[in-house]
Amino acid sequence: MSEVIEEYSNMYINGQHKGLCKEGKDCDHSANADRVSQMEKSYKNILTELGEDVNREGLLRTPLRAAKAMQFLTKGYNESIKEILNGAIFDENHEEVVIVKDIEMFSLCEHHLVPFFGKAHIAYLPNKKVVGLSKLARIVEVYSRRFQVQERLTKQIASAISEALEPAGVAVVIEAVHMCMVMRGVQKMNASTVTSVMLGSFNEDQDLRKEFLSLLKKN
Repeated sequence: MSEVIEEYSNMYINGQHKGLCKEGKDCDHSANADRVSQMEKSYKNILTELGEDVNREGLLRTPLRAAKAMQFLTKGYNESIKEILNGAIFDENHEEVVIVKDIEMFSLCEHHLVPFFGKAHIAYLPNKKVVGLSKLARIVEVYSRRFQVQERLTKQIASAISEALEPAGVAVVIEAVHMCMVMRGVQKMNASTVTSVMLGSFNEDQDLRKEFLSLLKKN
C-alpha cells in the first residue's frame, strides 16, 4: 500500500494527475516541488522535536515520504465535482430510487490529523436524470480526501449530488471509525459514528426514508 501511495504522490508532485493539471492550463511543476520540499522540512522538524534522529537509516526518507503521502491523502482539494461528472449525466426516465451502498471511504480528522474511515451509502430519486454509478463513489472520494469532520463530509456529498442532478431527493449515510477515539483520548476500540443527511423527498416522505434505511440493512 505504501508503494501505491508513493507512486500516486509522485504523479501529483510531477503534475501528472488531472487534479493538479487543470484542462487547458499549464502545470506549475516547480511550485509543487517547492511545496513538497517545504512539507518535507516541516516533517523533519517535527521528528527532531520528538527526539528522533532524522539521520538514522529508518528515517532518512521518512519526511519526504510523509510529504508525498499527505499530498495524496488530501488530493480532494485539487479536484472538482464538475470535472469528475463531465459527460456522465444522462437523460433517463427512471422514477425509482437508485442506491449505491458500502462505498469505502478514508479521510483525515481536521482536529488531530489522524484517519477516520468507513463506508458511505448514497441514494437518490431521479428527476429525469441519472449519473454513472462510479461517479457517486468519486464524489465521496473528492470530499473525503480532505481534512474533514464526518458531519460536514456527509452534507457536502449530499449537496453535491443534489446540485449536479437536481433529483427529487438525496440521502447519504456514513458509518465510520475515528482513530482519534481509538488511538488516543477515550480509546474506545468499538465506537463508531453514524451521520446522515436527507434532502428533498427523503426528508419529506417518511416511507421513502424507511425504505432506504431498510435496504441498507440487507446484505
